[in-house]
Amino acid sequence: MSTKDVVKKRVSRFKNKGKDLAKLREKRVSECVELRKAQKNESFLKRRNIILSSLPDEEAFSPEQNDTLSFRIEDIIRDVNSNDREAQTRGCQAARKLLSKGNDPPLKEIVDAGLLSQFVSFLSMDDEPTLQFEAAWALTNIASGNSWHTHQVVQHGAVPALINLLASPMLHISEQAVWALGNIAGDGPGYRDILIECKVIPALLARISPDTPVGYLRNLTWTLSNLCRNKMPCPPLSAVQQMLPSLIQLLHLSDKNILSDACWAISYLSDGSNDRIDVVVKTGIVPRLVELMNRKELFILTPALRAIGNIVSGSDLHTQMTIDAGVLNVLPKLLRHPKPTVQKEAAWALSNIAAGPCKQIQQLITCGLLPPLVEVLRNGDFKTQKEAVWAVTNFTSGGTVEQVVSLVQSGALEAIINLLQVKDAKVILIILEAINNMFIAAEKLGETEKLSLLIEELGGLEQIEMLQNHENGIVYQAAHDLIEKYFNDGDVEEVQVDSTQTGFEFKAPDVQKKFEF
Repeated sequence: MSTKDVVKKRVSRFKNKGKDLAKLREKRVSECVELRKAQKNESFLKRRNIILSSLPDEEAFSPEQNDTLSFRIEDIIRDVNSNDREAQTRGCQAARKLLSKGNDPPLKEIVDAGLLSQFVSFLSMDDEPTLQFEAAWALTNIASGNSWHTHQVVQHGAVPALINLLASPMLHISEQAVWALGNIAGDGPGYRDILIECKVIPALLARISPDTPVGYLRNLTWTLSNLCRNKMPCPPLSAVQQMLPSLIQLLHLSDKNILSDACWAISYLSDGSNDRIDVVVKTGIVPRLVELMNRKELFILTPALRAIGNIVSGSDLHTQMTIDAGVLNVLPKLLRHPKPTVQKEAAWALSNIAAGPCKQIQQLITCGLLPPLVEVLRNGDFKTQKEAVWAVTNFTSGGTVEQVVSLVQSGALEAIINLLQVKDAKVILIILEAINNMFIAAEKLGETEKLSLLIEELGGLEQIEMLQNHENGIVYQAAHDLIEKYFNDGDVEEVQVDSTQTGFEFKAPDVQKKFEF
């Protein structure tokens, strides 16, 4: 496959010029977004040792600060398997405290002791709420372990029993079930779908009301976000449509933790094909997400930005809706954010918008996105620079000649030339494609020679010549093709160039005119 074929294949996933409007920009595939859609930190998938908001007596149920936790598993087994309710309660409480300690609780030992069947049986004892609660907490902690531990909980029949507990009139017991189900959902798409098939969603949504305590809603929102996770496969569309109205309600609350998890949920649901993005966009949530991108709290800003980045990777209509909601007024600030991770996500969102039609590219220019784009090209960390390079290539691929002129005059050409020294062959190819696109624009203006000299003045010709020694054959061929086509004309030396802060003035023997491109 030729160099142009390789790069054009990649760019074609952003653009489909010459095809019908419905295919003008296809959904970004995994090759395009390999670093952008990283999963939320794994530590958020499952939880242990949180304090329930709805405990009637926090002292009685939460792990004691000075507890030596010197419980013997033999004693726990004896108590849990006894016929005395008080002993069973004591055994369950000892088990959940033991399973709450440190970073390496004896989860397998408790499972191997054969106690899970008893714990699950205790969940149905409505006349023994304390036993019911302690058993639920013990199962929650076991489900917080690895996939094997979660599998044991599910295999012992805990899922339907825990879903039944959601309807408990005792809020702390219901909330404990929410927490346990969240841990199970967080294990992966298999258990997520088992929960959905067992009708967990309507049971969870039934607990949302104006009277529901904020702390309870935090746990519930987190569990819903875990039910929205994973793409292989994605959650059933019917389940998504069930959850979305309540998630939209939660996104309009003021609690920061609820906002964060609700934003993550929307980011998961919008990470997919255009039809899934469309389901999210049609809820009218885009303006609220843009609003949340202005928040100072990183744990709210980040998922809101991720969701918007997913949405603008969809159709031109989806992108335009985010533009109309004001996203271009927020992105310059985020491209200059002190956190590199925010800069990277903002640059990714910008690269997706730059893959749109020339109308949307013009809106990028009008809203002042070129200066911060050049800044991250020059000073950002490499992951951010990589996204910014894609923004430049997308820009040059779909922009008008005048728009490409603006990009060059902003300093983007010089910035990407300086990045030709990086070791990443893919980034080099993206840059060479951008330069090739700039030459295509220059050809339309009859200024190819002037662009060649400008690139030489910026040190680009030397860099491209060096790439002919690159170990990657595709990079070598791309560099060789550029030199053969645009830097092999003996007349180029007759052209002189003066650079200014506002643009480039090119002078030739018989003609003088402003650099039109």
